[in-house]
Amino acid sequence: MEKSFWQARWQEGRIGFHEPAANPLLITHFKTLNLRPGDTVFVPLCGKSLDLDWLLSRDLHVIGIEFHQDAVDEVFDRLDLIPERQKIGALTRTSANNITLFCGDIFDLTADLLGPVNAIYDRAAIVALPPETRPQYAAHITEITQSAPQLLISFDYDQTLSDGPPFSVPQPELLNHYAATYTLAKLAQHTLGGPLGQRTQGLEETWLLTRK
Repeated sequence: MEKSFWQARWQEGRIGFHEPAANPLLITHFKTLNLRPGDTVFVPLCGKSLDLDWLLSRDLHVIGIEFHQDAVDEVFDRLDLIPERQKIGALTRTSANNITLFCGDIFDLTADLLGPVNAIYDRAAIVALPPETRPQYAAHITEITQSAPQLLISFDYDQTLSDGPPFSVPQPELLNHYAATYTLAKLAQHTLGGPLGQRTQGLEETWLLTRK
């Protein structure tokens, strides 16, 4: 994991990946996860996303992990919560009410620390990782969540036209990472917009991964 890269992005304010509202694809396709109030959803590489607030508004328990402690702290400040903070090995766990955010490397997060989860919401995790890290990430996330269902958003574009992140992770690669454990269903695809769409043509795709 390129921790120094992401720390620099946060410190320099280069966080174009941070959206000013909950992601509309989450809102539209959330129901496919079949979650009930009180269920737990895991958000890897969550940043300070407003998706966290939206998930909390659905009466869910939310667990996330993020590299940058300032991003974690901003979430709790925004929610007007006074959290408890605990150092656990290489990770720092910050929690209050129905939200727990770990700070550190996701590969240091174990199944025991994470606890049972009912679903994963991956908007900005696998697409944030370079190609050499993605197989390890997919295997790790599958292991520590016991193959919980995933709502996953990916991109498919000509990587030679944009360095990333976010990186292009097209359907064949997703199948390579996940098809042994999951059934993948494409829920939607849209033409790329925003800064990435200005640099290259391609697709933003929404996937539902369910355990075989």
